[in-house]
Amino acid sequence: MTTQIVLPVELDTVRQTSVNNGEPAWLTESRVNGVKLAQELELPKLEKMKIERWDLSNFGQQREGYAASAQQLPESVASLVDLKEHSNLIVQVNSRTQFAQLSPELTAKGVIFTDLETAVREHSDLVQKYLHQAVKSDENRLTALHSALWNGGVFLYVPRNVEIDIPLQSIFVQEDDKTTFAPHVLIVAEANSRVTYVDNYFSGQFDKTVVHSGVAEVFVQAGAKVQFATVHNLGTNTIDLSYRRSIIDNDGSIEWIIGEMNFGDAMSETLSILKGNGSLSDMKVIAVGSGSQKLNYTTKAVHFGKSSESQMITRAVMREQATAIINGITKIEKGATKANGEQTEKVLMLSPKARGDANPILLIDEDDVKAGHAASVGQVNQEQIYYLMSRGISREQAERLVIYGFLAPVVTEIPMEQLQQQLQGLVERKLGQ
Repeated sequence: MTTQIVLPVELDTVRQTSVNNGEPAWLTESRVNGVKLAQELELPKLEKMKIERWDLSNFGQQREGYAASAQQLPESVASLVDLKEHSNLIVQVNSRTQFAQLSPELTAKGVIFTDLETAVREHSDLVQKYLHQAVKSDENRLTALHSALWNGGVFLYVPRNVEIDIPLQSIFVQEDDKTTFAPHVLIVAEANSRVTYVDNYFSGQFDKTVVHSGVAEVFVQAGAKVQFATVHNLGTNTIDLSYRRSIIDNDGSIEWIIGEMNFGDAMSETLSILKGNGSLSDMKVIAVGSGSQKLNYTTKAVHFGKSSESQMITRAVMREQATAIINGITKIEKGATKANGEQTEKVLMLSPKARGDANPILLIDEDDVKAGHAASVGQVNQEQIYYLMSRGISREQAERLVIYGFLAPVVTEIPMEQLQQQLQGLVERKLGQ
């Protein structure tokens, strides 16, 4: 069965809502253009999976107006943060900002960390320069719809030479099935700056299917270092469609740390464009599938710069009837001499009915480079289980240890101990332990 996307709003409605919300003219036209493109473009073609069969009918309705920060943390996320230690925080519920806090020290250094809708009004020229420049509106129907309907999200700007030691954090919660759930994360790290950004996504249990349409754009200027950690924990009836992309200049670096802990169908693409010489991308992804989930995850690095380097590690655990397509793509363009791209995809299946497919792809257009890949799909190693059991450990505990050992290369890299513990708990929940 093929699902047709019915555009959630009319062009005139999008234009009028943007005007009513006080958005600048350039953004209104950007949204209108997104609607026009969505009417013309096709859905993305996923490797070995037909997204056309997913229920993509409910993108929600645009909302008008903005809610001022309540400065009171919602109970549903209070346990995730310690305000004394992590004061740099934005929390959004149903795309409205409920809590926002940035330390005076960072404000004094020129750091901007605010919801994107406020940034559009208060820093219009800066946002316009970067918005939709990494994830283009005209790539496919999903990116076009996002450019038309995005709401919520954050803008993080780190000035030249500013180094931030404490992670900046945002939390996105969707509690209703009517409002458009399409946050946009925009990060600009100027030359020789350093920052760690962490976000969490949650949704309630809805009676009907809801679509999350998320985009993250990260611009890493010369010599800057960005660490981006994200955990998606969306409910069974929430379809997660996420694009994450970074553009990295000379000697800049980005580290992606991604936890795909959703309970519904999900598609994501995480792409680093290594534009500059000496640029670096490091991606670490873990995913746990359960029930009858259909998951399609792509990590990709495109090398343009000389002596650029990329590393991709994806670990996925599938149980019950879950299906996962794991794609790793390394593309080295002509002229990217001395580039080095490595990737590893591993899928561990805990059930005879679970399915996993790891697809490593190398596309090399330059001779003087290094590139390599490894991929594996298989069941839990019974010899490891028997060895642990011979030391007095129960089968259940032994399987649990093997699974955690399988996921450890990514979990241990999470930049916040509290987030590590949260991710560990989510893994246990998904594995039914």
